[in-house]
Order: sequence, then structure tokens, then C-alpha cells
Amino acid sequence: MKRTDIVTSIQITPSTRDKLKALGMKGETYEDIILKLIKKSKN
Repeated sequence: MKRTDIVTSIQITPSTRDKLKALGMKGETYEDIILKLIKKSKN
């Protein structure tokens, strides 16, 4: 993400957040995890 990118927030439940976090690896941001899932869904 570039410094000039606008950042938004989305509302999710703590349960969904925990599931999302479990899909990532140490050091990955939620942005990284979500982009990985989007890429995977297009295949």
C-alpha cells in the first residue's frame, strides 16, 4: 500500500476477525489476507 492510498474501515464481528486472522501468516496485515483471498477466489 502506498502512503497516498486512502484507507477505509469495514465493520466485522470479532468472530469474523478471528477467522480472517487465522487465514493469515505472522506478519501479514488484514489487507494482505483479504487481497490473497480475492486473488484465490478469481482462480
